[in-house]
Amino acid sequence: MEMRTFKNAVVLFIAMGAYAGKFPRIPGTAGTVVGVILYLLIKDLMFSWYVIACILVVGIGIWTAGIAEKLLAKKDAPSIVIDEIAGYLVSMAFVPFSWGIVISGFVLFRFFDITKPWPLNWLQDFHGGIGVMLDDIGAGIYANAILQASCYFIGGR
Repeated sequence: MEMRTFKNAVVLFIAMGAYAGKFPRIPGTAGTVVGVILYLLIKDLMFSWYVIACILVVGIGIWTAGIAEKLLAKKDAPSIVIDEIAGYLVSMAFVPFSWGIVISGFVLFRFFDITKPWPLNWLQDFHGGIGVMLDDIGAGIYANAILQASCYFIGGR
């Protein structure tokens, strides 16, 4: 296999969330499930390592999403789901673990990702990988704020 072809295959594999983005009709939801799995793998990391993991996923996401857009010849192609993976990790940052919170984070993140309330709808207008990633990071921040508030006011479990 030619090196360029191999690089493109790796980029698409990452950008499509291990090909979860090829799931029919609901690629974003399938990508978020990959985010849940990754979260479950890293949830017990120390605070600083969780932040580093999120930054790495966002950085890799910006890079791979930008290249994947060009390879797929489509702006923010639905099959690019690394943004959902990163957004879900942001949703779950610094909230206590419980299955109820994992599910609530999933529902909240998908709600904000799909509805794209202001300014998320504006953030997706940026070009390249940053445009793919920003609105989902924002959706993750919105979901995280609600999770944090609910944990504070009604308890985290």
